[in-house]
Amino acid sequence: MKFDLEYLEKLAKIVRENDLSEITLEDDERAVSLRREKPSAIVSPMAQVMGATATSQVISTPSVKQETVKQSVHKGKPVTAPMVGTFYSSPSPDDAPFVKIGDNISIGQVVCIIEAMKLMNEIEADVSGKITEICVKNGDSVEFGQVLMYVE
Repeated sequence: MKFDLEYLEKLAKIVRENDLSEITLEDDERAVSLRREKPSAIVSPMAQVMGATATSQVISTPSVKQETVKQSVHKGKPVTAPMVGTFYSSPSPDDAPFVKIGDNISIGQVVCIIEAMKLMNEIEADVSGKITEICVKNGDSVEFGQVLMYVE
């Protein structure tokens, strides 16, 4: 295998076009590895200098305002995800969901499952009341502290 400049440029193009982070090729005598850093959420120096002013500009966008209004309509106490993982509303695809909107639940009742690292974790309610909203769909990825549902 010959690693000339043209060949390496073709490999770099493949990495870019397929949104790969790394590609490695090797034979008995040589090896080449190309890595591409993915852009991360970096705060620009100007935003750091502006501090609260930059934040208020971001908050004033229409989509964020609409979401804020939508969030203020929620009734009840939130049931949040205690971990990062995949949300499942029922014990298996063929079973009925643990809870539905309008169901009354009690403290300690299983309301969903979050799969994390191939382990199924039953999530129990820490409040009693009536389910007023379920905020995630079956199979959605959830973050730690993300609101799963509201209980009134």
